[in-house]
Amino acid sequence: MFLEVEGVSKSYDNGRVRALDGAGFAVAEGQFVSVIGPSGAGKTTLVRILNGSEQCDAGSVVLAGQRLDQARGRAKRSMQKRLGTIYQDFALVENVSALANVLTAAVPDMGFFPAALGLFGPDRRDRARRLLDRVGLADKADTPVQDLSGGQKQRVAIARALMRSPALLLADEPVASLDPVTGRQILELLKDIQRAEGLTVVMNSHNLDFARAFSDRLIGLNAGRVVYDGAADTPDEALTAVYAAAPEAAP
Repeated sequence: MFLEVEGVSKSYDNGRVRALDGAGFAVAEGQFVSVIGPSGAGKTTLVRILNGSEQCDAGSVVLAGQRLDQARGRAKRSMQKRLGTIYQDFALVENVSALANVLTAAVPDMGFFPAALGLFGPDRRDRARRLLDRVGLADKADTPVQDLSGGQKQRVAIARALMRSPALLLADEPVASLDPVTGRQILELLKDIQRAEGLTVVMNSHNLDFARAFSDRLIGLNAGRVVYDGAADTPDEALTAVYAAAPEAAP
């Protein structure tokens, strides 16, 4: 399997709140998988552990045969090159251009002074412009992000996530802050890119209809545990355990 999550646990507040409790699943290369579940199920914590921004307390995360959870320093940065993350709140710099935001994805691969001075070079700039064109924003490359709509901002965020040619794309509620029509358009774009590039996508989603429409598989979390792992077109009654009241909520 391309991605293997085995027995992953994570607690906060000195162990008093458990966000993930022995969660485990595997994702084949090229799959589009949605993680569903109620608020507090541990979905965002899972994404943070998968992209290496947080460490799990127990368990393992294996990406393409390498232990991501144990990687440190240069090894961790090397593995994170294979990852791209899209966030619900876009996580963009509002007062600079769409192009500048996409180029920030190249900073970890640059030396200190070129990065500090914004010396990205023609090749990186050309790639960033091609990616903006790919997401339908060729004419907005030089527009400050603060002047873009929510849907356009998420398109910039997708282009930024693609800048480093990731093999695994993580999407944390990517359309939760958008209206349904715009949200569907963004997911249609994401699905098209996933198919064309052969990307593996793991997406958190509160919207079950969207998760079913765009995913190959659903993984259901409740109280930090995987309580469903199966086909995206599963009937509602099979998801009862996913949305059942949990004994305590996770952050």
